[in-house]
Amino acid sequence: MNLLQLVQANPFYGRESENPHAHINSFKRITSTLRFRNVPNDVIKLMMFPYSLERAAKTWYEKEPLNSILTWEDLVTKFVNQFFPPSKTTHLKNEISRFTQKFEETFSEAWERFKELLRACPHHGFTELTQVDTFYNGLNENEQDSLNAAAGGNLLSKTTREALNIIENKSKVRYSRNRSNASRMNATSSKTDERIDKLADQLSTLVEIVSKKVVTPAPVKAVEETCVTCGGAHSWYNCPATDNNQASVCATTGTYNQVNSLNRVKGGFQPERLARGLEVGSIRRIQGIAYGVLEFLGVGTTECRHGYAVSSLMDMAYW
Repeated sequence: MNLLQLVQANPFYGRESENPHAHINSFKRITSTLRFRNVPNDVIKLMMFPYSLERAAKTWYEKEPLNSILTWEDLVTKFVNQFFPPSKTTHLKNEISRFTQKFEETFSEAWERFKELLRACPHHGFTELTQVDTFYNGLNENEQDSLNAAAGGNLLSKTTREALNIIENKSKVRYSRNRSNASRMNATSSKTDERIDKLADQLSTLVEIVSKKVVTPAPVKAVEETCVTCGGAHSWYNCPATDNNQASVCATTGTYNQVNSLNRVKGGFQPERLARGLEVGSIRRIQGIAYGVLEFLGVGTTECRHGYAVSSLMDMAYW
């Protein structure tokens, strides 16, 4: 691959996301590999640079007036001002000078973010001493104390190179510990998930065992009616020995005291009240037991076919 192909392999399009400083540096590295006797390197760069531009960047270069770019410095200045305007430079410089460690941001993450801001604006103009001071003052108190402990005193009292070495070493150590901690947390989380799965399986087994032990109540045989008056296989109010019409009227109106003497037995015994009391007492007792069982099983009477039947039976029998 010759020089022209190398230059054209990484073109600059003029997009907002592209950094013209990075393109200039890359272009200079490529062209520095080619030298001709009695030909300055700046002349080679001036001749080859247009071939590294595409689309919007190439259009900009072609619209430049003739003789407006005479030196390599002229080209770099115009190129940077076009695709990296002063407003963008001011914004990035403010981002650097106002750097602050974010909440829950680790030391390594903060240091990498700070260096990324510096790379995004390589012409920021901040000295290394200013960079160390800005980064240190942007950290939280715990990280500042940790740096001071590593420096054996105040970090800013060290030389710039010593301070940068301490920061770099600390970022590598903390990064390694963070990775090991993350591995431990993932392992712990995995073990916890396994325990939860086992517990869920055990609960499912228990529910299945309990459900098999729950016995469905046997169907209740219908109660055979027996007349308390004559002993026949019919209810007392259908007894032939009594006046059916009179009993029905009395049962409807509730005027039992007006029933004639045929509905009573000797000694003032009233079989209709006794039968009704026995039926209601037994039904209420059965109804209470049924409701208790349903409540224990966690099912309402309206949700259970047997419970609904029992409830309906209770109401019919009562009235």
